[in-house]
Amino acid sequence: MKIGIGNDHAAVGMKNEIMDFLKELGHEAVNFGTDSNASCSYAVYGEKVARAVAAKDVDLGILICGTGVGISLAANKVKGIRAAVCSEPCTARLSRQHNNSNILAFGARIIGIETAKEIVKAWLDAQFEGGRHQTRVDMIMEIEAGE
Repeated sequence: MKIGIGNDHAAVGMKNEIMDFLKELGHEAVNFGTDSNASCSYAVYGEKVARAVAAKDVDLGILICGTGVGISLAANKVKGIRAAVCSEPCTARLSRQHNNSNILAFGARIIGIETAKEIVKAWLDAQFEGGRHQTRVDMIMEIEAGE
């Protein structure tokens, strides 16, 4: 699977470790984030990954900033994106199974690298269940279409 990954200055080290982890799992990691520790805007990188996911240039996206919140908010402004901030594996798994999330976000200042890897693995291993969940995802997409 081809996975876009974006980050701001708070998450350069974690991004690099997650890229290596994705490769270990057999995925292609595409770096859309900064490689500098100089202060920058998370919104730029959230949008870059979101646009790549929406355009199907990559299959899924992972975003990392200090908390995961700001970068996910930026990504969620792009039509077709369902970015979920997750700080533990269960929510990550359920965000895919129930919400068909196409971007995972987390905070480098909130969780450690081993937890981040567990979250990524749980998210990637999960599949959207459809059914009653599809009805709810369709409702979200209708809200989005009305904007």
